[in-house]
Amino acid sequence: MLWGFVGGATLVVGALIAWLVDVPRRAIGWVMAFGAGVLTSALAFDLMDEAERKGGLWPTAAGFTVGAVLYLAANAYLATRGARHRKRSGAQQPSETQAPGSGAAIAVGALLDGIPESVVLGLSVAHGGTVGLSMIAAVAISNLPEGMSSAAGMKQAGRSARYVFTVWIAIALACGLSALLGALALQAAPPEVVALITAVAAGAILTMIADTMIPEAFEDAGQLTGLLTAAGFLMAFALERIA
Repeated sequence: MLWGFVGGATLVVGALIAWLVDVPRRAIGWVMAFGAGVLTSALAFDLMDEAERKGGLWPTAAGFTVGAVLYLAANAYLATRGARHRKRSGAQQPSETQAPGSGAAIAVGALLDGIPESVVLGLSVAHGGTVGLSMIAAVAISNLPEGMSSAAGMKQAGRSARYVFTVWIAIALACGLSALLGALALQAAPPEVVALITAVAAGAILTMIADTMIPEAFEDAGQLTGLLTAAGFLMAFALERIA
């Protein structure tokens, strides 16, 4: 629970920064691109590689595919409810007047983005006794710009500070609870099941990166997006090897 909350808490920190400081959109894009690289590296080496080693290729491939499809379907539905631009820091997010119920959809979408990462943190504790430094760094670093970007967009859409911080604090707590449930529910699961669940999370995370993080990063960071993403990937890879 603690590690899940630590990862989710940077959402609140990012939201607080964006609410109190007029952070340039370009800077948010830089951090978003770097976070996307960190998260990509972590899911490749900490999730997919570990899942294949423990459970085999086919359970891992099946889980990865299911995770990607489930996330895509859920994200497509939420997009129709007004949450398509939930990570955007500009004026893309609709207000409640423009799209009634969009605030709730944005909150659910943010929760959808955070749960797979948190479950993996819980699984890591249950089956390894500890959390990999690269994985917790990936979750924390990627959540920071998400909180900044989404909160900036919510502010421009006219949502109140009470609404914004209630959403992010609730999601941080839900991340902690998801990590706890992941550890408790799957601590006695066979390796194939653990591999399957880990791969489901990896598929969902990679789809989330492609669907939401990279578009926001490229829109704001422009030509530097690729370089910053590569830098984030390299940092997470180095942490994984050093740790």
